[in-house]
Parts: sequence; C-alpha cells; structure tokens
Amino acid sequence: MTIGSQVPDFSLPASNGEKVSLSDFRGRKVVLFFYPKDMTPTCTEEACSFRDHYGALQEAGAVVIGISPDPLKSHAKFMDKHSLPYLLLSDEEHKVSEMFGVWQMKKMFGREYMGIIRSTFLIDENGKMTGEWRKVKVKGHVEAVLTGVLS
Repeated sequence: MTIGSQVPDFSLPASNGEKVSLSDFRGRKVVLFFYPKDMTPTCTEEACSFRDHYGALQEAGAVVIGISPDPLKSHAKFMDKHSLPYLLLSDEEHKVSEMFGVWQMKKMFGREYMGIIRSTFLIDENGKMTGEWRKVKVKGHVEAVLTGVLS
C-alpha cells in the first residue's frame, strides 16, 4: 500500500467487545497506529501520547485506532491502566499487519524474530491512504500525525 491508494477493508476484534471494520469509519479520517506490544515502555509512551492528543485529533475530525498482535484481555488491562480513550484492535494472526507491511523480521540483542515495526497511517474520509509514518520514533510523532490530519 502506498500514499494515494485505496486501503482494503478489514475487520478485527476490538477492545469494545465488537468486531470493528475500517469501513465503519467511512466519512471520517482514521489514524491507524501499529505498535508491537501492550505495557512495554515505548509502546506505553506512544499510546499515552495519542491519549494526550486525542481531543485535538478528534477536533480535527480523526478517529484514532491502535493495532497490535496482543489479545483483547491484554488490551483491556493496557487501556484501563493508562486511561486510553480510543479502540485497540487485536491482530493476533497479523493479517492486517502484513497487509500494511509492518509485520517484519526484527532483531534485538542478536536474536531475530517476527514482529510489528512501529508505524502509523492516515486514511482519509473515502478510505484512501494520505499519510504514512514508518519505523516511528515516539518523540514528536503524534504532533506530526496531527499536522498531517490538519493538512
């Protein structure tokens, strides 16, 4: 998927107990952020940054959705502990992560494994990708996304 392309619809189980589809948000901008794991320091920092800018993103007409391979039970604890106001989707089989090209080989402490490369995508009201941030560094990231939503 590239900027300007139509994003295929998908459905995943969500933290609200329902199955949520991208098409549910047609007519609104969608900020879709992929993160590796609930409760880890960098993922918590990123999730809390989206929480702290949630009002501004909503005012700009955007819906915020987080996606990780964690199960819904883990998402519930993560959301509760950090008062996250947006949906988290569970991509345990990493089908959506693969669709966006963020499920990749990673290396940590000399060990190789498959995992999510922290990335954010901006999808317009018609389902077209209008922005992407790959291999995200958390500092200043949500501010950049907000600028993208406003432009």
